[in-house]
Amino acid sequence: MAPPTEIAGRMPRKPVRSPWLFRRLLPATLLLFAALGMGQAVAQAIPPMSSQAAELDPFEQRVREYLLKNPEVIMEALQVLQERQRAAEAETFKRTLAERRDDILNDPAAPVGGNPAGDVTLVEFFDYNCPYCRRVAPTVVELEEADPGLRVVYKEFPILGPGSEFAARAALAARQQGKYVPFHNSLMRATDQVTEQTVMMIAREVGLDTERLGQDMRDPAIEEAITRNLQLANALGITGTPSFVIGDRMVPGAADFRTLQGLIAEARQQ
Repeated sequence: MAPPTEIAGRMPRKPVRSPWLFRRLLPATLLLFAALGMGQAVAQAIPPMSSQAAELDPFEQRVREYLLKNPEVIMEALQVLQERQRAAEAETFKRTLAERRDDILNDPAAPVGGNPAGDVTLVEFFDYNCPYCRRVAPTVVELEEADPGLRVVYKEFPILGPGSEFAARAALAARQQGKYVPFHNSLMRATDQVTEQTVMMIAREVGLDTERLGQDMRDPAIEEAITRNLQLANALGITGTPSFVIGDRMVPGAADFRTLQGLIAEARQQ
């Protein structure tokens, strides 16, 4: 999966903490970080304390002694925190999937491949400059060819720069000439960075009228469709490409043919 990229409009959540408890635990916590080899990083991030503030009261002293004797406690706490975060993310995805299923599956601005009337839908969020998207693209084509009941929804998700944004607009505009899928597949076969020049070159290669394409790219509906995709991905917790939605599952990264085929079969049974 491509490195997580910040999505426009997504605000990082700020942790809620008790100021009193934080002040009480800070000295002991710093000692714990030091025990784990992170003392230097923490010291750089937090201003030095006065000698008076650094003095530990009995409560803090007990915490200090316990943590020094049981440093593995912090790893257990981190594991619990990670499990809770994963559970919260899964619950958010499940709720968003239910609330916005029609946006995910039936947005009229989202191109559809495979069998438009298929009984199972594979939704892919992708970026044309993502090497992992390019790697998995032949697998998606193979799935379409192997499964006559598979419907594929393409979600343009340009998060890797201006070239990606230009390519996404051009691909959506290619629908007006009935060439979205061949243009999409050709863009995915690019070996170099996709730029405005390479996009238009590939457009000519697949038989698109590039003058008309340029005009169609200025349609405000295309920008609106891309914005909806960015917002939808944000709501689903998708921050990287490629990402797939199959049934009630979200699959991050360039999954292989067998994995995706198995999930499609699972969704078909639901």
